[in-house]
Amino acid sequence: MSALRNYIDGRYVDPVDGTYADLIDPATGEVFGSAPVSGAADVDLAMAAAARAFVTWRDTTPADRQRALLRIADAVEARADELIDAECANTGKPRALTASEELPAMVDQLRFFAGAARMLEGRSAGEYLAGHTSFVRREPIGVCAQVTPWNYPMMMAVWKLAPAIAAGNTVVLKPSDTTPVSTLLLAEIAGEFLPPGVLNVVCGDRATGQALVAHATPQMVSITGSVRAGMEVAGAAAGDVKRVHLELGGKAPVLVFDDADVAAAAEGIALAGYFNAGQDCTAATRVLATPGVHDALVAALAERAKATETGTGPDALYGPLNNAAQLAHVTGMVDRLPEHATLVAGGHRIGDRGYFYAPTVIAGLRQDDELSQREIFGPVITVQRVADEDEALRAANGVRYALASSVWTANHGRAMRAARDLDFGCVWINTHIPLVAEMPHGGFKHSGYGKDLSGYGFEDYTRIKHVMSNNNV
Repeated sequence: MSALRNYIDGRYVDPVDGTYADLIDPATGEVFGSAPVSGAADVDLAMAAAARAFVTWRDTTPADRQRALLRIADAVEARADELIDAECANTGKPRALTASEELPAMVDQLRFFAGAARMLEGRSAGEYLAGHTSFVRREPIGVCAQVTPWNYPMMMAVWKLAPAIAAGNTVVLKPSDTTPVSTLLLAEIAGEFLPPGVLNVVCGDRATGQALVAHATPQMVSITGSVRAGMEVAGAAAGDVKRVHLELGGKAPVLVFDDADVAAAAEGIALAGYFNAGQDCTAATRVLATPGVHDALVAALAERAKATETGTGPDALYGPLNNAAQLAHVTGMVDRLPEHATLVAGGHRIGDRGYFYAPTVIAGLRQDDELSQREIFGPVITVQRVADEDEALRAANGVRYALASSVWTANHGRAMRAARDLDFGCVWINTHIPLVAEMPHGGFKHSGYGKDLSGYGFEDYTRIKHVMSNNNV
């Protein structure tokens, strides 16, 4: 692959200072291309293009925006093979799973937000002060700066750009420095149906992202990334009173009670824990099991781990970790396993080529262990024994993260109590990880704030204006 270029004002452009960084194939560890490391001058160009485009894009009708997004969705579907190739080159993901699980969801989400563009709701106009009529306008915010992660590069790009554009905003998006390929292709496809400057993509590293956030033009900053990155973005944005949307880390608890179906729970947990190599903020990697089910569940999870195929072939559930640093992070956390814990399955790198890590199960963990408290972001499922429902809920909520959770039980009352008491943005019952475009995704505490997907995610990209008319004039 030749050197990539930024996508600004409807065309590809070289970085101003000509700086590039190598792109590494995670499946092989070898260089397969290069991408710009954009500086302040590149960010200036993209912001200027987005600001120019906003002047006219904000005044397009919802029907026009819907039409554009529907055409983009059709084009994404038509060029699926190209997008899947680009995504797999960046991530090493198994091609079959990317085709079946990610591309269709992206198309569906584009079509959902196309419809959302025409469904803004609000209070009816009324006379709340005698002789005056008040009503509320929902308007686009302006230029939106967006930063996406490396675990789902093209899907997260859709989650960001689709609601922003549907609401009448323009976008400057920075993909992760390790995974820009599919995002740039997505921008090229979208650019066939959007006016120049509505969607711009600048590649780069952490400093590029900092320049994006610090720039005076954007009125909103949206990031999906680590807690550290979210804190830095929120701090930088505060200096200019920018609106901030944060989707950060997770440490999803999986509460399994004595009356749960052990086989079904193990199957669901393994799928949701190992999918995408566990590189998912909602991954089912922290199991809390009551005594009556604990031992059988650990044994079933061990069998699931041993049966889980890793690689890039058609039968693989997951591919490599995304980069060498992530492999070192996961390896380090497992290598620091406390003495009271037991490595039940996996716990090692696979091969010496690429960044593959074995499906892993660890039992005997305690609430204050590093593996119980910190996000692993790898194919590692931990199991912690809890005495009863009360202890399960205390342990589940006893972390800094609050993005997603699940409860496995045949008792409806217990499921409803858990749904109420779990301090997480999503609670699944007898399942874990499914998402739909119509429902919101987002967390609390150190998992951030704001919602992706759904009408709530769409409204996050609008601002509210009160208009009052004196009826006596």
